[in-house]
Amino acid sequence: MTQHATIDFLNARRDWVLAAPKDNAPILTLCVRPDEGERTFVSKIQLDPEQGVVGDRWIRKTWIYTDDGKPDPRIQVCLLGSRILQLIRRDPDGMTYPGDNIIADMDFSEENLPVGIHLQIGTAILEVSDVFNHACSKWSERHGNVSFKWINLPENKPKRFRGILCQIIQAGEVTLTDSIRKLTP
Repeated sequence: MTQHATIDFLNARRDWVLAAPKDNAPILTLCVRPDEGERTFVSKIQLDPEQGVVGDRWIRKTWIYTDDGKPDPRIQVCLLGSRILQLIRRDPDGMTYPGDNIIADMDFSEENLPVGIHLQIGTAILEVSDVFNHACSKWSERHGNVSFKWINLPENKPKRFRGILCQIIQAGEVTLTDSIRKLTP
């Protein structure tokens, strides 16, 4: 039986999550989601402004579309902080990976990464989206309703504990040896 994190457990580690690097953050995991529920962990990914993460299902199936029926480019790439993943993975052998394309040890808060800021990741450049990642029902099923509620508490929303969504501005390659760097506007 999977044991999910409790509110006391999450609150006790909030400051540790907030102490994540603000810049030059190491990438720990890269993932391509070829189809619903499928994850392929890789050592490098290709990012393309038209295709998103090359090989990812975003180009074929997503949860937000533009008025003309195309996948919304503001949600091409999903990034999640590794510290949040560590907190919610209470039973690593039975836990489903959330499905984010990039896991990095970084502070994804609004204060650190305001909407519109550009990030250099490998040779690609991404823009932080205005679409808020509040977690979906799958998150609640996989990682517990408590973590879902905790992420969405009013005091936690600006911290973006569920991570961020980004649009690809410049195509490029990202590897596990790269880091995420903020670009000055």
